[in-house]
Amino acid sequence: MNPYIVLWLILMVILFGIEAATVNLVSIWFALGALGALIAAIAGGQLWLQVTVFVVVAAVTLLLTRPVLKKRLAVRHQPTNADKVYELPAVVTERIDNEAGTGAVSSGGKIWTARSADCVPIEAGTRVKVLSIEGVKLIVTPEAARVN
Repeated sequence: MNPYIVLWLILMVILFGIEAATVNLVSIWFALGALGALIAAIAGGQLWLQVTVFVVVAAVTLLLTRPVLKKRLAVRHQPTNADKVYELPAVVTERIDNEAGTGAVSSGGKIWTARSADCVPIEAGTRVKVLSIEGVKLIVTPEAARVN
């Protein structure tokens, strides 16, 4: 038996196994290239032809299918109600002091735990802009300090 047939068969099985284990489209194109090279080896092609078939089939399948599959399998961001807090006005209801671990803001009729983005205390009654959400805490900055 031609040793290259065994080589391509083993390589193909390993690459399909990696693809089955990861399901992240990391090796499917190379597994298909190995299949093409295996067919070339079975047909009696020289090693240079087998390697060329491997490279060409892997490259062509990668170029033709990856963009389409990547778009279909992409994780889409699903906005949540919490995302609306970025657009709503917020007012400090409890003095924000990062060192003391205190602070709360009211936004959209809800009270949120809050921390100052620049670690400077913010007094109650101050209007703030929400910069981010970390867990259940809003990271805020006073509106006057905001850079547009």
